[in-house]
Amino acid sequence: MRAILLLIIVLFQSSFKPIGEENKFRQDVAVIHNSEQGLPKGAIDKIQIHNNAPLVIASGETYQWNGNEWTKSGSSYNEKSLSKFKNLLENSGRVLSEISYQGKTYIGCENGLFIKVKKNQWKQILPTDENYSWALKDVAALVIDSNGNLWFGSKEGIGKNTNGTWQLYTGKEGVPFNKFTCASAGPNGEVWFGTENGAIRVENDYFYYRSSRRWLPDNQVNDITVDKDGTAWIATNNGIGQIISKEMTYEEKAAYFTQQTEERHNRMGFICQNQLSEQFNIDSYELAISDNDGQYTAMYGAAQAFRYSITGDKEAKEIADRSFKAVKWLVDITPEPGFPARVIIPVDWHEPVNEQYSKEYNKRNQKNDPFWKDIYPRFPLSEDGKYRWKCDTSSDELAGHYFYYGIYYDLVAETQEEKTAVKQVVADITDHLIRHSFKLVDYDGKPTRWGSFDPDYFNSIWGWDQRGLNSMMMLSFLNVASHVTEDPKYDEVAKMLRDEENYHINAMHPKEFFPPENVVPWDNNLGLMSFYGLINYEKDPELLMMYRLSLEYAWLNISKQKNAFWDGLYGALANSFTKKVNEGYFKTSELFKENPLFAQSVIDRYGKSSLDTKYIKETLQRIPLDLIGYEMDNTHRLDILFDTTPAQEADMGWGVDSYALPVDERGHVRLDRDAFDFHDSEGNGYSEHEGTFYLLPYYFAKYHDLIPQ
Repeated sequence: MRAILLLIIVLFQSSFKPIGEENKFRQDVAVIHNSEQGLPKGAIDKIQIHNNAPLVIASGETYQWNGNEWTKSGSSYNEKSLSKFKNLLENSGRVLSEISYQGKTYIGCENGLFIKVKKNQWKQILPTDENYSWALKDVAALVIDSNGNLWFGSKEGIGKNTNGTWQLYTGKEGVPFNKFTCASAGPNGEVWFGTENGAIRVENDYFYYRSSRRWLPDNQVNDITVDKDGTAWIATNNGIGQIISKEMTYEEKAAYFTQQTEERHNRMGFICQNQLSEQFNIDSYELAISDNDGQYTAMYGAAQAFRYSITGDKEAKEIADRSFKAVKWLVDITPEPGFPARVIIPVDWHEPVNEQYSKEYNKRNQKNDPFWKDIYPRFPLSEDGKYRWKCDTSSDELAGHYFYYGIYYDLVAETQEEKTAVKQVVADITDHLIRHSFKLVDYDGKPTRWGSFDPDYFNSIWGWDQRGLNSMMMLSFLNVASHVTEDPKYDEVAKMLRDEENYHINAMHPKEFFPPENVVPWDNNLGLMSFYGLINYEKDPELLMMYRLSLEYAWLNISKQKNAFWDGLYGALANSFTKKVNEGYFKTSELFKENPLFAQSVIDRYGKSSLDTKYIKETLQRIPLDLIGYEMDNTHRLDILFDTTPAQEADMGWGVDSYALPVDERGHVRLDRDAFDFHDSEGNGYSEHEGTFYLLPYYFAKYHDLIPQ
């Protein structure tokens, strides 16, 4: 399976034209080698490059890679055993590593780093820089990089000696782990360290951590070698991890993910994760369903809509059209006009969905969750009897629908027929909400669990915590409806909700920030996608100022999550506000007349975006090509800080720089997850996720000039 990823990378290198040096980056790809490729089961003890190919010792035998498989080799392994040293200093402990540097011998011991100064005379080295002074312990790794610098790995951290000057690194500087086992230098100044819990690549004083099955077959690293191309071959207790770092462009990566999504995630036009019958094997995929097929399909469609607007690519138009028809079908299939289903499946779907959601299941669920809706069947038949559709639709689905309808209408719909179809479905859903007093009402005549946008709900014990978010979303839905249909009645309804029920005031608190159990990450998706329609289609300058304040409050809480989609949404909307300020859209002396100073204060404070786009680029570059969900536990790391907020769940926190860990070192890749979760699993190797999680933030950011064109 990993060989497929490698093949795709190679094809990219020969099939795509560069689009500019500034758009190129290095993409890490992991290939796992084990018994399926000819290695013996169990530990790989040693590895080195021999005749330009890796050669290993495993189970007392020698094996060499021939480009396709591992075969037993008659080549002799040039094993470098530790030398015998005399007259070591007392209490130096066992020798763990050795190296010759600038004509002198250095040895790493259990109790220090030593240099041979004369025959059989040793001197202890006490590395010191402006921050640290160390008497080293457990110096298990010594290596010289291609620039001639000496490196060590010890219990205290990592050290680099350049012409006699030390630079020392701990968790505070980004070292993730300190139980070292080995080290190897690459051809471009990079250094790899093996540890008892993963591998570390040091490059330009930055530390890349490669652990878990996403990168390695086992976290116990026994040896590392790096070939002339910079590919790391990492021997572990359960096979070999090959990590290739290839040059790519954003557009090449987008082409890969579009192909991945089309080939393995398209079910009747609906897009979501798939299931793997064999752990970690994408060739064993089966198409699956989710609770939010409408939202995920809408997000994929939006990515292709932005792509079409940028490039005019016919494929992008075809996918965007298909995605629109799919999400519209969710609305058309239900007997209640304007009610969108969550999912549509053929009547012969392989899973017994209604048996899974039986009446007994509902009763059991209500014991632990009193708000669980007791409705059966949860997958009723379509009118023609050919399909089943899932009910109890939530606000997640509505956020996705409205987000996409506005984008599709503006950027993709070209013919009158296409525009009329958008107008109709938007009117149907919005009229349903208005007709049912701002509730999403199911086929049983009752509101869905997460589909209430009405004042009574907001002022109840059941809905008080959703007041801000759902008020804002409802105003956004009405703005989208007004823009798409051009029917003034939706503006009138929005005005009524503001004047009589203060929805615009509620929207100033766009989400919950405390207690932690109320701070759910998918609300960031719902909120920011809804802000997109709310702000883009709002014409009233006072409301725009209020919504700009609300946007800032929503984003500040997540501004360090390194989520390229959330950052992009904030950046685009903040920049649009700045543009209006610069154009003189806001006549401050005429706004908020009860306090004429307020409008100018908003412009002074929020007239410019506070976004640093480097994190969008970092995340886009580091989203793995492998979107299988792996369990990743980062709680042992030295470069993290735990979140000590009262009532916060365990294992939550961030890096020492106060930002989330990079996306390729976390246990999730989806856009609606909490990046501060140190221990997470997205399917534990039995699910592959769709490429939307690169495609949407990439094309969105490119459309809004947040990354280089």
